[in-house]
Amino acid sequence: MTSPADPPNDAGASGPGLKLLAVTACPTGIAHTYMAAEKLAQAAESLGHSMKVETQGSIGAENVLSDNDVSQADGVIIAADKDVDRSRFIGKRVLVVAVADGIHRPERLIEQVRNAPVYQGDGHEAERGAAPAASGGGKGRSVTYKALMNGVSYMIPFVVVGGLLIAVSLALGGDTTSKGIVIPDDSFWKTVNDIGSIGFELMIPALSGYIAYAIADRPALVPGMVGGWIAAHGELYDSEAGAGFIGAIVTGFLAGYLVLWIKRVKVPKFVQPIMPIIVIPIVATSALGLFFIYVLGEPISWVFERLTDWLGGLTGTSAALLGIILGLMIAFDMGGPVNKTAFLFGAGLVSKNPEVMGACAAAIPVPPLGQGLATLLRRRMFDDQERETGLAALFMGFFGITEGAIPFAAARPARVIPANMLGGAVAGAIAGVASVEDNVPHGGPIVAVLGAVGGVPMFFVAVVVGTAVTALVTIALMSVGGGGRGADADAGAGGVAEAAVAGEAASSAPSPAGAPVLAGVGSGGGTGAASAAVAAPDATGPKAASVSAAEPRDGGKAKAAPEAAEAAPEAGGQVLSGYLTEQTVRERLAADGKDAAIREMAELLAATGKVADTAELVRAAFAREDQGTTGLGEEIAIPHAKTDAVTAPVVGFARSPEGIEWGAPDGTKARLVFMIAVPEAAAGDEHLRILALLSRKLMGAEFRERLLGAADVGAILRVLGEIE
Repeated sequence: MTSPADPPNDAGASGPGLKLLAVTACPTGIAHTYMAAEKLAQAAESLGHSMKVETQGSIGAENVLSDNDVSQADGVIIAADKDVDRSRFIGKRVLVVAVADGIHRPERLIEQVRNAPVYQGDGHEAERGAAPAASGGGKGRSVTYKALMNGVSYMIPFVVVGGLLIAVSLALGGDTTSKGIVIPDDSFWKTVNDIGSIGFELMIPALSGYIAYAIADRPALVPGMVGGWIAAHGELYDSEAGAGFIGAIVTGFLAGYLVLWIKRVKVPKFVQPIMPIIVIPIVATSALGLFFIYVLGEPISWVFERLTDWLGGLTGTSAALLGIILGLMIAFDMGGPVNKTAFLFGAGLVSKNPEVMGACAAAIPVPPLGQGLATLLRRRMFDDQERETGLAALFMGFFGITEGAIPFAAARPARVIPANMLGGAVAGAIAGVASVEDNVPHGGPIVAVLGAVGGVPMFFVAVVVGTAVTALVTIALMSVGGGGRGADADAGAGGVAEAAVAGEAASSAPSPAGAPVLAGVGSGGGTGAASAAVAAPDATGPKAASVSAAEPRDGGKAKAAPEAAEAAPEAGGQVLSGYLTEQTVRERLAADGKDAAIREMAELLAATGKVADTAELVRAAFAREDQGTTGLGEEIAIPHAKTDAVTAPVVGFARSPEGIEWGAPDGTKARLVFMIAVPEAAAGDEHLRILALLSRKLMGAEFRERLLGAADVGAILRVLGEIE
């Protein structure tokens, strides 16, 4: 008898079809999740197999695989760029690939899953099966980027909460003394400060822990967090300063890959159940902790001591040179050993040479102020979370909390750290030349406001100029690198980002398709009913694009065009629940470029009276484009925005006979352009529902041809009226 894990070699087109399962998921669970599900379901049907696809999307898991589904399955394909629980698939052939492979290589994956390794529960047989399908080494890079972004995302709340509580307590309860801004021990604000300090202390372990978690799942969380704590506490390895956030990144990746390595060790079956909860965390935590303390800690301590000695030999050099060096060091790792070396050097000379601390005090606020200013100057380059963090960074910078810039530096170190250092060097140089004095071991504008600075005007000049330099250089480097987080290559991957306006991200997959879709995908039976998605082109051509997911896959026929036209609204009618009307349809776009087209579409939507701020709607749509193109291929573009610039959901449509270059993955120009705008409060499932309704019809080549050929607005509305 052939087990489900060992299907017959002749299964497929020439024999009985396989019973296959799939799970699709992308980091934010919108676009690629459903696109991959649709393509896999279509490919399975065309090859004579049945497939049920579970989508782990932004609105939760849909079409969930049951125990009965799994027990009868001949193979499982996991097309995901996020962690998917595989424990339910033990004993089955499991193929793990990037979500992009589910979109572009569905037929190949179905062939490969027939010979994929049987998953035994340790997480690695399935991973080896993913290698042939991964494209161009991109999968390894995307794992690195995904892990780093996972750590940064979890770290940000600690930075914001800890930093703001410390800043508020210093502002309202602090006194300026020779030891810095001190809060009396028995005061209410000291308690607030202590709570904020706890948040700050947890920031580094959270970064490290969730990097490790993204790489190796739950068993890596404890060693990652403990490793981050060790990195942050230099006293454990005889260093006056810990390794900071850079050390946390190191421990996070070390912990993650160490746990992956331990998982590969073959152990008796009776030990397997306790491996992830006892053995792996204990072994990995002990090994990583001892390695960092006894191997990495000593060099860090040595570097700290040598830096201090080196700075001591510079006190006789020009003030400008010393200020530049201190500014560079302050801004480099924002609380790490290099930063602490410069700060402690300046603090130790407060009573003898307050000009040294003056240069440090001017450089200290520059990284957070500069990054915060950058999010204000070029908002479309940053996502919602980063813009919110930018505001918090501005507040923290005022109070001399350099760590406010860490989330930006951790997300894109190759761009942010040089910008921070350049701004810090400029601020330090100006303060040094002007002989700015700081009589307390603290930095930021707060020390000047509280009267601890000598040469206040030049102190603020130094801070303002340094901040401007950091902001402008950050924007320039991001522009040269291709935009905001979605195109950042610092972590070795392009195209992963939490989108600024639609709550979505362009996947780390090779093709950054952008529009969300919504569907319930697949059925366990032979019909393999597939769901809505705008199909990206297949590796061998767009052959699947002509299949409408809205149509039944059990032999049912679509409504004939004349019947559909009879049921469609007349020229003055409404489409998509009334969101698209005659007012929001344009036969021909005047624009010949993407930006101009978005502006023109925004003005079209404004004619409805539902747009309170057209300029803000345009900005939100541009921000979405910065995170990944909304050109879907098949001559379709669906720019969209989630913004309170609109008072109610509204959809517009226009055609461009010549086509507009939209950066679509298949290289086609957009001739059919829809624009969707929804207010923040209505952006959740309603946003996805509108896109799903569109995608069900736009997948049909015949529907697109009729839409392009419609003679006037009335005819366009009648064609669009078929969307239901």
